[in-house]
Amino acid sequence: MLVRSWMRADPVTVSSCALVSEAEQVLAQGNLHAIPVVDDDRLRGLVTRANLLRTAHFVLSTQSADELDFFAKRLKVRDIMLRNPATVQADDTMEHCLLRGRALGVAQFPVLDGVRVVGMISANEIFELAAHCLGAWERRSGVTLAAVEIAPGVLGRIADAVDRAGAVLQALYPVSRHDPNAAGAYQRKKVIVRFQGRSVSEVIEALEAGGFEIIDSVEPTSHGTSEQYS
Repeated sequence: MLVRSWMRADPVTVSSCALVSEAEQVLAQGNLHAIPVVDDDRLRGLVTRANLLRTAHFVLSTQSADELDFFAKRLKVRDIMLRNPATVQADDTMEHCLLRGRALGVAQFPVLDGVRVVGMISANEIFELAAHCLGAWERRSGVTLAAVEIAPGVLGRIADAVDRAGAVLQALYPVSRHDPNAAGAYQRKKVIVRFQGRSVSEVIEALEAGGFEIIDSVEPTSHGTSEQYS
């Protein structure tokens, strides 16, 4: 999956000479967390809600009428923006984006196509991707298997069990916390199984018959939400 498929395209931008009060208004109206600062089609910085809150807190703490007037009427985006912000390219993978965000402790990236800003990607888009993968927007049933060794044929056995139960397999997600020191040729991972059709209990029975341990399960209700069982 590429960043361009999940980013918020054509983001609102501001120039470095815009007033901070104008940027604050744009953030509030769009319910945004950050705005790229662009001059002459080049990324110059990033102004974030956190920048504005810190600046406003400082100004208010001075209790100075002159400081308040300067903040409202003369302070420019270039005075508070984050310069040289971390970025990702539109054709980077989402995996790269996630790893870069984790390494840098960054919750949002301007997305570039070459040097041109074409999007923004943030924790909101990452959350949407996770929700999509887990079927949160659909009426999928699911179970989570206790950690198994992900060796050749294991995922196939899981898929066969779901098929034997008469359900339609939607997705398999082996998940674990990354452990670079994990011993053995194959990592042990929990497996999230998402499917549609038939009752969850029939799928659980088929999986258990195949030697898999179930640690939790969910089943959509008639209202489109999910009930959890463990």
